[in-house]
Amino acid sequence: MTTIPVLPARSDVYTHGHHESVLRAHRRRTAENSAAYLLPVLEPHHRLLDVGCGPGTVSVDLAGRVGEVVGVDTSAAVVEAARATAADAGRDNASFSVADAYALPFPDASFDVVHAHQLLQHLTDPVAALREMRRVARPGGWVAVRDADYSGMTWYPASPGLDEWMALYHEVTEANKADADAGRKLLSWVQEAGFDPDGVLASAGVWCYASPEERAWWSGLWADRAVASDFAAQALEYGLADEVGLELLADAWRDWGQERDGWFAILHGEVLARV
Repeated sequence: MTTIPVLPARSDVYTHGHHESVLRAHRRRTAENSAAYLLPVLEPHHRLLDVGCGPGTVSVDLAGRVGEVVGVDTSAAVVEAARATAADAGRDNASFSVADAYALPFPDASFDVVHAHQLLQHLTDPVAALREMRRVARPGGWVAVRDADYSGMTWYPASPGLDEWMALYHEVTEANKADADAGRKLLSWVQEAGFDPDGVLASAGVWCYASPEERAWWSGLWADRAVASDFAAQALEYGLADEVGLELLADAWRDWGQERDGWFAILHGEVLARV
């Protein structure tokens, strides 16, 4: 019997929001740099659901490897951007719609693969979302999740300003009842959601910014986010920072970006779970 749940009342807040500085990062994501752990199990006939698809660059890339991709996101504006991404790429096997991860508008066992990249860290109940992803996946199919682990991020040279940024980011996500260190917990959450541990493959992936071009891009992006994104607005709203403090964080990011030996690495947890 098909079960499409009624969406419960929740108060999830997307820490980053959809400021241009955030979408700038999202648009740089590809299947290779953001879902490499998933690619070996994909087959040309697969129907894939991308939950929290953002502007669709990963979704559209995956559409070149499977028969059909359906992307969903809670933001109507972002869904429109994803549709434009698909149209520009000529991917008529990729479609996008507004939907919530807790109540996906699809019958049971609708997809061979259900994928979510950088989603669970922003949810107040990631285990409930994983159960819903499992519901719409076909028996023998896969649920694939990948999330950053902020406490696992590391950089050089040392920067008191970036230390303050990291502390503030954790404070904001805690106020949102989300988990900035989701990456290390994915394996635990997947098992709590009811997946058989024997059918779960856990791994880790890394993004690294170390060339002058990469440092300039990454530091500029976060300098903008520190003062203009929803992260900044939430820090102000919650009384966790003031405008002067946020400007100092932006300056710290710019200073780090000028370091000739600057190096920044982001650890991600990755899990492939057989349904």
